[in-house]
Amino acid sequence: METFKLKHNIHQIIDRIENQELLQSLYDFLKGRENVKTVSLWNSLSQEQKNEVLLSFEVSENEQNLITRDELFDSDS
Repeated sequence: METFKLKHNIHQIIDRIENQELLQSLYDFLKGRENVKTVSLWNSLSQEQKNEVLLSFEVSENEQNLITRDELFDSDS
């Protein structure tokens, strides 16, 4: 997806969010990574770490493999 389209889609999603805490989290996340070079992060990973990231992404493509936010943050687990 081209940069313009990505930015447009991100803006649309953000415009629909009404939760101030979530917006603040998104802002903090983006602000903290504004000048980070992702490529250098990827290049700093070992081949094993890269393979784990790619495998995790592949597994996440199947919605049956995903868990809800509540399950993730459930303190009883």
